[in-house]
Amino acid sequence: MKMIEASGARIPALGFGTYKLTGDLCVRMVEKAIEAGYRHIDTARMYGNEREVGQGIRNSGLARSEAFVTTKVWFEDIGADRLAQSAAEAVEALDVGPVDLLLIHWPNAAIPLEDSIGALNEAKEKGLTRHIGVANFPSTLMDDAAAMSSAPLVCNQVEYHPLLSQEAILHACERNDMALIAYSPIGQGGELLQHPTVTGIANRLGRTPAQVILRWELDQPRVGAIPRTSNEERLQENFDVFSFELSDTDRQSLNAMTQQRKRLVNPSFAPAWDRI
Repeated sequence: MKMIEASGARIPALGFGTYKLTGDLCVRMVEKAIEAGYRHIDTARMYGNEREVGQGIRNSGLARSEAFVTTKVWFEDIGADRLAQSAAEAVEALDVGPVDLLLIHWPNAAIPLEDSIGALNEAKEKGLTRHIGVANFPSTLMDDAAAMSSAPLVCNQVEYHPLLSQEAILHACERNDMALIAYSPIGQGGELLQHPTVTGIANRLGRTPAQVILRWELDQPRVGAIPRTSNEERLQENFDVFSFELSDTDRQSLNAMTQQRKRLVNPSFAPAWDRI
């Protein structure tokens, strides 16, 4: 398993995302993910499934020290008076001890960044998390947040796949010794998995389009990915990406696709995104 080293954190590059997984299905899929070899499990306050994620981790029998657990505080709760409390509620719901990584889920222009970053550090100082970071921050906001944080920010979790360039974020990660963790790494299916460039590489290698895309991401320095699925077969398939290699030509072809810049996640409260 590839590990990303960023500001003192060692993050398993391939993780399991749990967005939209609920109830018994969530518990079972987390168990199955760990059984398949995943060691990075990602959830969030907004997903409403932290209890089930924690249950799945406990049911798996995996030693807590072997799991890397990420959760995120919703953008409405990142003020000085709410963030640490929300983090404490997350840790209580998960019931696996302090999390490994606590993220601000989205920036909030109505709350001073200094307040949010100060409160994020407070959560770490209270022992609620081993590491802290952000999600959905454009590059300039990343730089600002990293500069004002007492503890290092170890990652920015953003949408990233071959239809969306994130060059500015990747450069900011390098500047600040942070990881880029890609959500929607296979583009939520659909167009990306049917793109002729992707299917052509997949057919030649005898792999699935999703495996090709995940391998492209994991080949990049500082980049990890957290694909989500509710299908146990796909779970194993997505994990089996280290037993083949892409050629330089394959990678260049996939890199060229990113200039289409097709963003899938763009809510009304999103920040002003980078153009590259």
